[in-house]
Parts: sequence; structure tokens; C-alpha cells
Amino acid sequence: MQMPTPTLDASPGVRRVTLDPAGVTLSGLLIEPEGPPRAAVVALHGGGMSAGYFDGQAHPSTSLLALGASLGYTVLAVDRPGYGHSAAQLPEGATLAEQSAVLHAALDDFAARYDTGAGLFVLAHSYGGKLALTAAADDSRGRWLGIDISGCGHRYAARLDDQSTGRRHGHWTLNWGKLSLYPPNTFRFSTALVKPMPPRERQEAARWSEIFPGVAARVRVPVRLTFAEHETWWHHAEATVADLTARLAAPRVLVDRQPGTGHNISLGWSARAYHLKALAFFEECLAGRASAARAPARV
Repeated sequence: MQMPTPTLDASPGVRRVTLDPAGVTLSGLLIEPEGPPRAAVVALHGGGMSAGYFDGQAHPSTSLLALGASLGYTVLAVDRPGYGHSAAQLPEGATLAEQSAVLHAALDDFAARYDTGAGLFVLAHSYGGKLALTAAADDSRGRWLGIDISGCGHRYAARLDDQSTGRRHGHWTLNWGKLSLYPPNTFRFSTALVKPMPPRERQEAARWSEIFPGVAARVRVPVRLTFAEHETWWHHAEATVADLTARLAAPRVLVDRQPGTGHNISLGWSARAYHLKALAFFEECLAGRASAARAPARV
């Protein structure tokens, strides 16, 4: 077991950790609250990014990790399989099904080593949203309490060859939108966050519209979806979003529109507003579980 170590260029209290499921070692960033956690939030980054996406350093208000810990949550931002520590082990990347298996094994390791409170929530962005839904569909033990996803739909509005292909920001308009949507120095600080998108991940991305219906029909936990005002990767008109939500078997589905933000919502000026709404959704999920537990048994 590797002990958590402090990391440079991170919010106070954030440490680097590794998780060791069979055959693949995942890296990530971890922060824990001062007291026992209410629950644990697992954050999954998008394609061509890394775990640091959820600990933006251009402005203190952008860090999900710092905010989550201040509100009593343990927050773990994971470098998805094919990124971070596992990039050398999986140079071609992994399919969503393979990433789901690795993630579940990694979270077994995480739950055995850290206090996760009432259980696990997942907050995911873009390609990480695809993994969140896939892993939720594969969650046979029902340990996930809810999912919050931004920047992920089910019908592309952009060409997939506009995805980031290396250590660069890819197509600026698609991934970022207007510069004014982000704090000064965002792009200087985020240069280290941008990573090559693994080939197998890129190839499977083209099939998401085909894969989504089968995945959505097996999701059994509450889901919240957020679309940025300046989201251009995905079709998100009302009719399209209605078709998306109708395919989810989730007991509760919420949809929100975040004004004043582009695709990379957790690095923008509205990051704190978005993160607060996501955490409020998790609070509602916790309250719902507590209410169900207090309800008298039917006779």
C-alpha cells in the first residue's frame, strides 16, 4: 500500500494516491474532510484530460476537491485507465467495459483503505460521463448512490476528429469556448492537465451513440445531467435531451443548464456554482436514502 503524499500545484490537503486493482495501478488525487465523511465523491475526468481537472489552480473557487472536503465529503479524482500511472501499462488505452472493470476493482481497494461514509457518489465530465454510466450499469452490488455528469450527451454535434490528440488543448472552441469564461492563467495552469487521448478510447468514442441505449437501460441510480450554455460537443436541444433521459432506467433524472460556461465547466468561473449544485444533488440522494430507511415496513 502506498501512503498518500502531498502534491505540488494542488489545493491544501490534496495528496497523490495510487489504487491497486489486479493488474492495473491507477493514480489519483485525494482529499479528506476534517471529521468523518458524509460520503465519498469519485470524480472521473474527460478524454485528453487528467485527475487535476477537478482541482483547478487558476482560481480557488474552481477546485471540486477543496469544496467537497469543506462540506464534509472525501473526494477522490481518479486518472482513468490509460491515463496517469496506468498510461505505461495501457499505452493503447481501454474500452469502456474494460475501464469499468478496472474502476470497480480500484474502488474496492479504495473502500478498504479509506472511510467512504454513506457510500460512493460519482461526478464525471465528458468521456468520464460515459464511464460513469457504464460502471453504474455494471454495479451489481448497488454501492453507488448517485451520478452527476457534465459535458456528455448521446448525440454528437461535432466531428470526432476535433478531439485532443496529444499534449495540447485540442479544438479550442469545442473544449473551451470564450476565454472570458475562465479565470486568468487557466490555460497556463491547465497545460499539465492535458494528456494524449489513448487510441482505443478514441476509436470507441465514435460508437457512443450505439452503445448508449444498452448502457442507459441498466442504470439504476439517480442521475443529474448538466449542459453548459456554450456546449458545442453535443446536441442538447430540449427534444434531444428528452430522448436521452427517456432511455435512462434511473429512478430519478434531473437536467440542468449552466449559464456562462463552456465545455470544461469545472475549470471556468461557474465551476463553484456547478459543483455546489452537484453536491446539493448528492445531499438530496443522502436524504432520500435516510428517509427510506426510516419508513415503517409495509405489512
